[in-house]
Amino acid sequence: MSSSGPPGQTGVDFEKRLDEADTSVASFAEDDKSLYRVVQTFLRANPTTIPTLVLAISILAFGLIAPRFLGPGALSTVLQQVTVVGIIAVAQTLVILTAGIDLSVGAILVVTSLVMGNLAVNLGLPVWLAVPLSIAVGGFMGWLNGVLVAVIKLPPFIVTLGTLSVFTALKLWYSGSESIRNVDIVEKAPELLWFGEAIRFGGFKLTYGSISLVVVAIVVWYALNRTAWGRHVHAVGDDPDAARLSGIPTRRILISVYVVAGVICGFAAWVAIGRVGSISPIAFDTVNLGSITAVVIGGTSLFGGRASIVGSVLGALIVGVFNTGLSLAGVDDYWQMFAAGTLVIIAVALDQWLRRATQ
Repeated sequence: MSSSGPPGQTGVDFEKRLDEADTSVASFAEDDKSLYRVVQTFLRANPTTIPTLVLAISILAFGLIAPRFLGPGALSTVLQQVTVVGIIAVAQTLVILTAGIDLSVGAILVVTSLVMGNLAVNLGLPVWLAVPLSIAVGGFMGWLNGVLVAVIKLPPFIVTLGTLSVFTALKLWYSGSESIRNVDIVEKAPELLWFGEAIRFGGFKLTYGSISLVVVAIVVWYALNRTAWGRHVHAVGDDPDAARLSGIPTRRILISVYVVAGVICGFAAWVAIGRVGSISPIAFDTVNLGSITAVVIGGTSLFGGRASIVGSVLGALIVGVFNTGLSLAGVDDYWQMFAAGTLVIIAVALDQWLRRATQ
């Protein structure tokens, strides 16, 4: 039988030409090794670097501008001011990690605190029973947000904007627009004020509420970085379609994120009662914006898939440092708002810049 190759071409000729072929291996390594690119990649891989530097520089700067700022009294005030916002920021981080946003966290906090106060003070339930029941209410409100987002497929911004109004109306109706006074809490349920108690070191005062912020941050950090649930949350935030195709129950994970956020808000309500000493239906009206500001400044991407619990706590501290430092420096309140808004814009611009590190 004749050879199947072209006429006049033998196997020896083919092997000879094959030996002469280019045997170099294709390389897809990135050519851009400039300092600019290296810094960009490093900051994306270490999102807490920038908020840590900003916090340190802010403390030093305000210490020079207003020497009283470095005193134990001012630093204690900063920690007390950021406790509730910091805990709420941890809850907000979970939601933003999934490329969502929760505008109702402040309303959940206030509704939960009102339920907690009504059960323990007005109805006389033991605090050990009133607290978990109230936190469960916060989890239920988070579950409602999660169902509307994950099952009904509504945009998180629209859902939580709507539930913000719903929960706000509920808190005014439930409370009758009346506050629960400090004297009533002290008389009937003093345990609700426990997080306002403090450990003193000379002139420095560390409240149990501030310690609880650290504990909550550690627990949530561990859940996100050391558990299967946390890996699934990251996957859903990074690419929900790919997560679903890989077998992750994306709908269930999304609902669980909002439930956990609601539970954290419920716990923050207990801390808030100790922080303020009373329960008011109009308290903490700025905690929504404050939590989002802390999360964005802390390095969490608004587009999902990348988050930092430690960064969110640092972001809350940065906002507290700026507010306290500017107040001690004699700066008017509107310039404090200006500074906070500027920080948010810079943080979002930085997030966009870091996102380009992988493009």
